[in-house]
Amino acid sequence: VLYEKNADAKMFPASTTKIMTGLLGCEYENLDEKITASPNVVNIMRGSSQIYIEPGEVLTMRELLYALFLESANDAAIAIAEHLGGSVEGFAELMNERAKSLGAVNTHFVNPNGLHDNNHYTTARDLSIIAREGMKNPAFREFVKT
Repeated sequence: VLYEKNADAKMFPASTTKIMTGLLGCEYENLDEKITASPNVVNIMRGSSQIYIEPGEVLTMRELLYALFLESANDAAIAIAEHLGGSVEGFAELMNERAKSLGAVNTHFVNPNGLHDNNHYTTARDLSIIAREGMKNPAFREFVKT
């Protein structure tokens, strides 16, 4: 670290949450696996970033990850979360377990997209730990460099 300021202050991460969502997608799934979107993909804040996935639409994990990383698509985040965690809540548990395993101990996730919740927070230090881990993954690097 060359310079830091408030590195351990808890903040709301907003869409940088998708770094962890994308990391889990890249680590735990076959990127060509087909995923059917549930009706929950339309239950996001009106006007938020999305690709307008329709319930029942089938996309691959790769397509969802491109949407997540390139369009910051909240609906893609939900589809990924439900597929990997069984539910948004189940996925948040996976996110929190992975964060703790990396040493990101001042982080608590409640959703895969970063839409505001008072119990959804991280720190600059923790976010850098998560991002550094992402950059070790070849698929993650491919998505973010695109």
